[in-house]
Amino acid sequence: MALGKLSVVALLASLLLLLNTIKAADYAPAPPLGPPPHKIADPGKDCLGACDVRCSEHSRKNVCSRACLKCCSVCHCVPAGTAGNKETCGRCYTDWTTHGNRTKCP
Repeated sequence: MALGKLSVVALLASLLLLLNTIKAADYAPAPPLGPPPHKIADPGKDCLGACDVRCSEHSRKNVCSRACLKCCSVCHCVPAGTAGNKETCGRCYTDWTTHGNRTKCP
């Protein structure tokens, strides 16, 4: 009788261990913050195209382009997409502000 109870306890313990292992393997890694930014190797050549894409849907394209080109030349990065994803370019892009304390980079 004691041997039967011991085998049942051992079986239950091994099942619990197996379930915990399966549960831990089900979790996928966290997704990235956003699409990868356009890393700029040569600001003289690469910024214009990246900023054209970034400002394509902006209501004031000239203002957006001018700010984007300035940020690109200093930070060597332009976030992917037409809005958001600024954090993918780092602190240079996110922390730069205007005199009115608004973010400078689009």
